Amino acid sequence: MQANDRVSIDLGANGVAQVRFTRGDKMNALDPAQFEAILEAGESLRTMKGLRAVVLSGEGRAFCAGLDLSNFGSAPAGEPSPLADRTHGNANRAQEAAMTWRKCPVPVIAAIHGVCFGGGLQIASGADIRVVHPDTRMAVMEMKWGLVPDMGGYALWRGLVRDDVLRELTYTNREFTGAEAKELGLATILEDDPHARATALAETIAAKNPEAIRGAKRLFKVMHEEGEDAILMAESVEQDAIMRQPNQIEAVMSEMQKRAPNFTDV
Repeated sequence: MQANDRVSIDLGANGVAQVRFTRGDKMNALDPAQFEAILEAGESLRTMKGLRAVVLSGEGRAFCAGLDLSNFGSAPAGEPSPLADRTHGNANRAQEAAMTWRKCPVPVIAAIHGVCFGGGLQIASGADIRVVHPDTRMAVMEMKWGLVPDMGGYALWRGLVRDDVLRELTYTNREFTGAEAKELGLATILEDDPHARATALAETIAAKNPEAIRGAKRLFKVMHEEGEDAILMAESVEQDAIMRQPNQIEAVMSEMQKRAPNFTDV
């Protein structure tokens, strides 16, 4: 199905949703309409029936080239900034374009190729897993324009990149390749065909107990944001909700009988 004219969503029978940025002629750069399309797509995924995993990609020559430069300088000097307004829960509108993938109830796998700069890198960082072409051009680009990363990057990069390395990338806005991104921690997997690899991985995830997959994603959020006591309790609560339920029993039986599982969607 087509969510809007900037982002398409195609949910397969296996529960894998292919989400594509479709502004390929502009390297999927982020203008106001693109932001709005991403937010609409993210919202629609949260309640989509039968959804088990998401592959996020960009059409054309880039995953996302970052902010559309034609929008620079459009706000009058000295105008009060609305960025501190929390318009989407804990985030503003721009931050939500990256955080919506972290808030998605199922795993999101980003397939990254071509160019992934600035806001595009922050959006990719919202995914659970990043499959990147070795030659992809990447950068924490904001300092080039006298700005700081402000689309959720600082929240999303925790645990991915060593602190001093992240500081160097941010302060200098230097480009690095997908191959270097793997060494730095910003890429999970290197692949010459990122979309095919991301889709195969999503299909593997989609074949697991959907209740356990969603529970595991919720636990990763607790792991990053809460203390030890809360993590231990959350593990127990999630497991109590899953154990001995039909999907968990089906996971055991299908393994023992060496057949494909037949899960009921959440």
